[in-house]
Amino acid sequence: MSVAKPDVMVRAATPSPAGVALLDRWLERNLQWIFPAPALLALGLLMVFPLGYTVYLSLHEWYASSVLGPQFIGLGNYVDLLVRDERFWPALGRTLELTAGSVVVALALGLGIAHLLIRPFPGRGIARTIFLLPMIATPVAMALVWMTMMSPTIGVLNYVLRSLGLPASAWVASPRMVIPSLLIVETWMWTPMVALILLAGLASLPPEPFESARVDGASGWQVFWHVTLPLLRSTIVVAALFRTIDALKIFDIVYVMTEGGPGFASETLNLYVFQTSFKYLHLGYASALIVLFFSIVLGASLLLLRVRRGGP
Repeated sequence: MSVAKPDVMVRAATPSPAGVALLDRWLERNLQWIFPAPALLALGLLMVFPLGYTVYLSLHEWYASSVLGPQFIGLGNYVDLLVRDERFWPALGRTLELTAGSVVVALALGLGIAHLLIRPFPGRGIARTIFLLPMIATPVAMALVWMTMMSPTIGVLNYVLRSLGLPASAWVASPRMVIPSLLIVETWMWTPMVALILLAGLASLPPEPFESARVDGASGWQVFWHVTLPLLRSTIVVAALFRTIDALKIFDIVYVMTEGGPGFASETLNLYVFQTSFKYLHLGYASALIVLFFSIVLGASLLLLRVRRGGP
């Protein structure tokens, strides 16, 4: 019986130069797919699969408390939402109202504050740090603080109103005042983020257009309207995009301060999804709500991105 020599065995186990060259060429041609593959796989597992499963559940009738599994009903949940549900459209309206108010007010205040903080003055660094504190604080904790401040009996805000000779307000206890009250809290918490984005945009603008405008005799308002705003357009859209997505998803402040009340006066889409899922255990219906909500957020994001690119 013949025994293979050690050098023959090593040569047999070693890949041939042609095989190595072929593998190298394949790696070179597919590097753009090989390196992102782990991240794309993780993204698919963490995002695509849950979204697909949510769409699947939205086509089924399923209560978590039921002994039966999901029962396929097609687009029945969507028809009920859009045609028969008496809470969906009001919740959508309140969500859009809160979002529009929060974005507009935060952009206006953020732009003004950014203009103040971009100019040198004594203590500017300390002022910037103090101004960012609301954004750093925990939303739930700040909602509890604001709820105490807005208390109709012991709240400091009503004390200030009475000191000024003005009538006290019921704030979040009033169906008429609850949305403006939530808007005050939302604006207070997230205007610093908008101001920080706009402050970075202002700091990156070139000085030449401003110097040319001043040489031509333009007033401060004309410089702001015809020079600052056009140059800052893309930054403003980015700030509006972040604020819109975050405001559409508002949940913690509303849940802590009102839980959707009084009645349903402050119930947003996010809160309605939560109630449908975890209180009524109607997971199929809640999944349809989530799909519609996701479509609204995606549509708003795409619209703002199109505006940022300067499209019609």
